[in-house]
Order: sequence, then C-alpha cells, then structure tokens
Amino acid sequence: MSVTNAKHWLQKIHALNGSEKIKIMNVCGGHERTISSAGIRHVLPDNIELIPGPGCPVCVCPEEDIFLAIQLALDEDIILITFGDMLRVPVNVVKKEARTLEQARAKGADVRAIASPLEAIKIAEENKQKKIVFFAAGFETTMSPVAAMIVQGLPDNLTLLLSGRLTWPAVAMLLAYDDVNFDALIAPGHVSTVMGPEEWSFVVDKHHLPVAIAGFEAESMLAAIYSVLRQKQEQRIFLDNCYQEVVHEGGNVTAKKLLHEAMDIVDSNWRGIGVIAQSGFKLSSLYSKHDARLVFATAHDAQRRRLGEMPAACDCAKVVLGKIVPTECRLYGAACTPESPIGPCMVSDEGACHIWWNTRRKGTVNSLSQTIAPLII
Repeated sequence: MSVTNAKHWLQKIHALNGSEKIKIMNVCGGHERTISSAGIRHVLPDNIELIPGPGCPVCVCPEEDIFLAIQLALDEDIILITFGDMLRVPVNVVKKEARTLEQARAKGADVRAIASPLEAIKIAEENKQKKIVFFAAGFETTMSPVAAMIVQGLPDNLTLLLSGRLTWPAVAMLLAYDDVNFDALIAPGHVSTVMGPEEWSFVVDKHHLPVAIAGFEAESMLAAIYSVLRQKQEQRIFLDNCYQEVVHEGGNVTAKKLLHEAMDIVDSNWRGIGVIAQSGFKLSSLYSKHDARLVFATAHDAQRRRLGEMPAACDCAKVVLGKIVPTECRLYGAACTPESPIGPCMVSDEGACHIWWNTRRKGTVNSLSQTIAPLII
C-alpha cells in the first residue's frame, strides 16, 4: 500500500464533508478482502457504509452442481479435480453422507485440488487410462483460461463440469428490485480487465447510480470510494475507471473471443438466490463430448439432482445480496466458522463471512486501521 496515495484519497474523502447517508456496494470478493484487511471501514466518515455484494463464485455455486460433483467422485471411476475452495463447500444431506468433496475424498474418492487449468491438462495426460472430470466454478476471470484450455484442445479423457457465472447480471437483478439497498457501486477490476469497463455502463445509463472500477490496493479502493461520493454529491453521475493501468476500453479481446467460442450464455441458478437470466456459462455444443453432464449416467439420474437452498438458519444468501452484513447472520461465529462452515460464505477466501471472521479474529482490522487513521489530517 502506498501511504502517500492512501493519505491523499482519505483526505479528499473527508474534505467532502457530506452528511447524507450513502451505501456503497463492492461487488468483488477481492475488494471486500482489501477493505476488511486494511480497515477501510474504520477510517471513513460515519455516513458511509460499505456493503459486500455477490462477488464470490464459491458462495453462489448452486448446490446441485456441488452435489453432482460429489456423486461423480464417489460413484464413477474418475479423478475429480477442482479449485481448492470448492473442496469444503457443504451441501444439505444427512450427516452419514458426504457433505463436501473433502468428505468424499475421505470416503475413498480420488479428488484433487488444482490452482490452474493447466494442471487439469497435466493430470489428464499423466492418467490416460482414467476419466478426468474438471469441476470448474468461477466468474469471467476464471472462465477465460478455462475457455483457452478448451479451444486449444482437450485430452480425450478430460471432461468438464462447468459452473461458471457472469457478474453483471447479478447486479442487474439487484437493481431491478423495488427496494434497492445501495446508492453507488464499486465494480470489479479483474472482471473489467477481461470484459471491458463498458460492461458496467448500464448502472449509470439505466439506474443513474455512480460507478467506479477499482483495483485491489487500498489506495485504488479509496480512489473509487471518493469518485462515487463526489459523483453523488455533485449529481454528476458517470462510470469512472480507477484501475486504468490494467482496465481498458473493450477489455481483453482475445479472452472474450475464446469465451464466445468455447461457451454459451444461459439462464443459471445462483445458490440461495434463484435463476438469473443469461448469467451462466455452458459448454458449447461444439465440445459436447467433453461435457460431464452428458457423458456420465450419474448426471442423468433425477433422484441425484438437488435444487436446495442454503442450509437451515444460514443467511449466506442475504449476505451475498447485500441485505445484511456477515455478523448479522444467525449462525455466524456460533455454529458456522471457517473450521466448521455451514454456509458457503464461510468457506472461500472471497466469501464475506470468511473475510470478516479472519480479519476481526486476528486483529488485522485494528492494527491496520490504526496505521491508516493517523493519515487523516
């Protein structure tokens, strides 16, 4: 963090002298991590409230997809690979059954965590006698390298269980509610790098709310916060790019072309939220022989499909929608902790509950906010 830049933007925020209550939603889980770990909430004027939004792909991955991945791992002669956060996301089943991929592995399933799609290719090539299922969940930034892997050519024994989502439709859904509960938006930097900043123009054009795209350093977040506050105060609403070093008009043309070739956009279910129109990625029919949903009989068994919501008393859906903050969840810190998560928001390092628990329990907020606070002079 640049102390000079942080000081600059904090001074400008406090110099606005606004008294009107304003709620700013930050879409991205990475942004929430920056805000919480840097103690930004603690150094802003009292009239500003920062609300975590739906930017955690693990949190919104539908239960039926996780359940199917568990059943494939247990019932088929496969190696199931996925990104690490997905291993501990629970589904609603009785205790004697595997509730997570981690528990499926404990029951003998070959489940492996990877960090990159390139590892999926490597595992498939090293295990040509086995069928490999890559359970791929994520937003546009994750789906782009997956799309590149698909277009470049997949080994015959590698299939995909896709659970990818686009970010902007979730925000569009929130803004379609009669009771919109935020006044400005901090748009995700990495998604905008891929898809282009103009993807967020609808928030300004259709809903007349201030928008600023931010990076992942504290000073970039503070710059974006200042931008939307000033827009609101001056009633001069526009889309501001506070991450110009990597976010450019048109986004990453190559990445978008690969996404278009490898995947179709379809209506998709978001866990605890429901179906959002044109919000998910589906493997293109050109690559149907690599679609795990079509290849394995397990995926065709209606008795194995689950459309469940969040676990009983879990308020993750309200957290994801920005209706409540994590500490207002009925299970937060009691029945639900990172060591024993009940809801998905307590699993991922992009989940708001997990972030709030870690930063507050470890005292990170206090120590860092004490460092930043003296900069306000």
